[in-house]
Amino acid sequence: MGLGMAALGRPGYINLDRKLVFDTDTTTITTNTSGVKRRSEEKMQNQANIVMEALMKESKNRNMLPWFDCARSYGLSEKFVGEFLRRNHIQPDEVYVSSKWGYTYVADFRVELEDGKPHEVKDHSVDNFLKQVEETKGFLGEYLDLYQIHSATFESGVLSDTRVHEAMSQCRKEYGWKIGLSVSSPLQGDILREAMKITTAEGTRLFDSVQCTFNILEQSALDALLEAHDAGMDIIIKEGMANGRVMKNQQIVNLSKQAKYPPDVLGLAAILCQDFQPRVLSGAVTSEQLISNLSALEISDKLKSEDSDLLEKIMCCKIESETYWRERAELVWN
Repeated sequence: MGLGMAALGRPGYINLDRKLVFDTDTTTITTNTSGVKRRSEEKMQNQANIVMEALMKESKNRNMLPWFDCARSYGLSEKFVGEFLRRNHIQPDEVYVSSKWGYTYVADFRVELEDGKPHEVKDHSVDNFLKQVEETKGFLGEYLDLYQIHSATFESGVLSDTRVHEAMSQCRKEYGWKIGLSVSSPLQGDILREAMKITTAEGTRLFDSVQCTFNILEQSALDALLEAHDAGMDIIIKEGMANGRVMKNQQIVNLSKQAKYPPDVLGLAAILCQDFQPRVLSGAVTSEQLISNLSALEISDKLKSEDSDLLEKIMCCKIESETYWRERAELVWN
């Protein structure tokens, strides 16, 4: 398991109840004369440091390589991670770092934007790739292990743009990075299958990994993930808590009470049990949340081998993919 930096690198995100963490300290959030809410860079970085330090400690206790997942559009996530690693004199082989290109963060470190304006803007062109590669190198440099297309879609053209494919392949040759893509939307499975067809000039598969949304509520990409795993791709799971909705689902809450495991532990353990053998990202914003999330590692084997009936009940909590993504689109940045 690793730590996703989406909710720690920027002041606003769609995870439920973030303000319960970030606004308990009244100095964390300020409002300017225009009424625009901001959380300071210093406060966000301090909170990120606390959680990153917890990951380092917990990873050592579990004999696990610490893993941080960033993106160009996760606010200052790359900056926070790079500065944390260098300040603590952590060597590149002592940590695993992944990031993504394809979106530009445009929210100016604000919690909310007026009139539904986007916090990030997508551009999957080769020019933007080359620009963002340099930006990522500036922040993460020698630490970067994996570089991914952020939310590849059919509409963005990135799956058919051979110039982008060649540029990403060249980065693998020059820097030794693995190359991946992340996927979202009800079309995740179709996008992944199309991506698996893309090859390099040498005839090898371009993508080493896929980062996909999969959780108790959204399981539509299951078959595609099994195919990708069988083809040798690394499977990374994001949004395992469905942006906090797993914790609010009454059916899941009831099952967790019966099993005497917290909903987050049960939900993440159910993902770890899957046959596509995923690596799973925690979206924690406190050290307590992270430690609880990582507890899923201790019960996943038991859940699969001894509590298969419970696992089956958990996986029956899924909802229609279209419904899942429509509800996700309605979540409020906070």
